[in-house]
Amino acid sequence: MFNDIGALELVTLVVLAVLVFGPDKLPKVIQDVTRTIRKIREFSDSAKQDIRQELGPEFKDFEFEDLNPKTFIRKQLDSDELGLKEIRNGFDLKKEMAEVTDAIHGRDTEPSSSGSSSSGSDGGRVDMSKKPEKPGETDRPADDRPPFDMDAT
Repeated sequence: MFNDIGALELVTLVVLAVLVFGPDKLPKVIQDVTRTIRKIREFSDSAKQDIRQELGPEFKDFEFEDLNPKTFIRKQLDSDELGLKEIRNGFDLKKEMAEVTDAIHGRDTEPSSSGSSSSGSDGGRVDMSKKPEKPGETDRPADDRPPFDMDAT
């Protein structure tokens, strides 16, 4: 219940309780609070028991924690009746994205796939060391990207 309360926070709560209720009434307040929490838990347990009895024997394994959407989805995905783990493991997003970016930049992804390129012996690469054919173009190194054009996007 108090998993996320640190020592400093607990000491602060105790000091605040002593200041608000006083040292004389504090034991009585603690007893009242614990009694109230105990009654709420008993009421909750009896309500859960009544609901389980009303649902019948088909739902004897029903857990109320499963009503939380995150828990429900996690439980359904962990069962893996559809083979989703196999599909997920067979799909490598990083590898796929690297292949796409290499294809966009005109680079070969694997040395063995250079024979499948139909654009010539250079694998479709553009030779940036040649002079530009159009007037007004400037020479750029091969690794330099073209300037960003806001109107083109």
